[in-house]
Amino acid sequence: MSRSPFTPKRKMPALVKSVPQQNQVVTLIKQGLALHQQGKFTQAQAIYEKVLEIQANQFDALQMLGILFAQTKQFAKAVDFLGKALQINPNIAACHSNRGIALKELGRFDEALASYDKAISLKPNHAEAFHNRGNVLQKLGRLEEALASYDKAISLKSDYVEAYSNRGNVLKDLRRLDDALASYDTAISLKSDYAEAYYNRANALKEFGRLDEAQVSYNKAISVRGDYADAHLSLSLCHLLAGNFKDGWHGYEWRWKSKDVSNTKWVREFSQPLWLGAGSLKDKTILLHAEQGLGDTIQFCRYVPLVAQLGAKVILEVQRPLGTLLDGLDGVQQIVAKGDELPEFAYHCPLLSLPLAFQTAPHTIPPTTQHFASDEATAAKWRGLLGDKIKPRVGIVWSGNSDHKNDHNRSLTLSQLGPHLPSNVEYISLQKEIRDGDKELLAQSSEIRDFSHALDDFKDTVALCELVDLVISVDTSVAHLAGTMGKPTWVLLPFSPDWRWLLDRDDTPWYPSAKLYRQEKYGDWQGVLQRLEADLTRAL
Repeated sequence: MSRSPFTPKRKMPALVKSVPQQNQVVTLIKQGLALHQQGKFTQAQAIYEKVLEIQANQFDALQMLGILFAQTKQFAKAVDFLGKALQINPNIAACHSNRGIALKELGRFDEALASYDKAISLKPNHAEAFHNRGNVLQKLGRLEEALASYDKAISLKSDYVEAYSNRGNVLKDLRRLDDALASYDTAISLKSDYAEAYYNRANALKEFGRLDEAQVSYNKAISVRGDYADAHLSLSLCHLLAGNFKDGWHGYEWRWKSKDVSNTKWVREFSQPLWLGAGSLKDKTILLHAEQGLGDTIQFCRYVPLVAQLGAKVILEVQRPLGTLLDGLDGVQQIVAKGDELPEFAYHCPLLSLPLAFQTAPHTIPPTTQHFASDEATAAKWRGLLGDKIKPRVGIVWSGNSDHKNDHNRSLTLSQLGPHLPSNVEYISLQKEIRDGDKELLAQSSEIRDFSHALDDFKDTVALCELVDLVISVDTSVAHLAGTMGKPTWVLLPFSPDWRWLLDRDDTPWYPSAKLYRQEKYGDWQGVLQRLEADLTRAL
């Protein structure tokens, strides 16, 4: 139980010798452990709780309830019960380690780290605690410390396959690809059917642009475990990035079973059937619903008129900030904000499944059908705020949502971008959220105007985009918005970009007005920004 994620173990922890050996309690604990081993969690829980009715501070019952709740992903309860067990006996290393795992799952990384450190202080040869400590340090971005922790775990347990695989992940993040591949290969040599190691290996290869090799590793993971949803999904993203839309769109449907998606608010359960292109929609009502980020919704709304042209009555459900922006979109009978009550409908389809329904190829991507425009009141507000234009205006976005899983690759800091912005230009920040590290620099800048306090909704962003000559953005929703508007947009992309930007081109079939600036090698923003500066100087 000292590994992460929590999984049932065949051999459960033995009773602590210091617990009073009342016959009834001992018998019940043994019964609970037997049921627990068999995966009969509800029955085991009832027995552990009965023990606590007899003896409220019974260590083993508290500890095993904590383990059980962790295994059933009730991590807050797991932390609570493991904490109560440690109040009775604070010297059990495994209990501290297990509590650390539950804390990690709750995102309480500093507390988790403290739990692992306590476990190690009690048991210096606790390989699992060093391994799990490495997992948390990686989450905290303390990569060199994470690597050292994995190395220590391996020194204590030379066949620790999970540690080798996760060590590879840290080496990949440290941009040491060859060392990362060697670590994955060691894990695979120790366990030839280790699907996760093949999957992690493929992710590293994909991130460094070696797509053909990545696909081989993804397929190997799938051959080991046919229902490996994350591998299927990542393989589909490889296909899409390479422009192989046929295989890509089909594989992309695995997202609903992926661990990154299946427990999110994206997943919708409807009794009405899913429409993926088969069957007539004439005179039928279909719900098209947003599923991911704001940029995804903006990008894929172009399919809405195509659905309407099939004779369907379209209800479009979108994130609340986009409701007013999309009002009047061609083909929509009704727009509903996520969370509001839905009207009756006969079919449904997520927006990002529409390319599959329409069998989209790179050369058949539908054009954007609505160039968003601000209303006169909003436009007047921003004309007043900006004042007269006396030099070229450029809108800039240098960072996206920090919660995005690839944010460490796609976002910049203002200190990186700022030195490459030529003078004699009025720069308008189009960012609603300014990160702490950028606030002071932005406040000191005389050339960048910050209106984050006045950006109430996307119509404000549209109005600002209308009033600039050019938008420069990393891969965020603003890039999609400006591209949909037909505004000249320069998009700054990492070496291994999101699938929609394809490869080896400086344009995109999704947005004809966009120009792409790609890293030529992994992590090299300097080269991107130097090209950007040169082009901006010539253009303005």
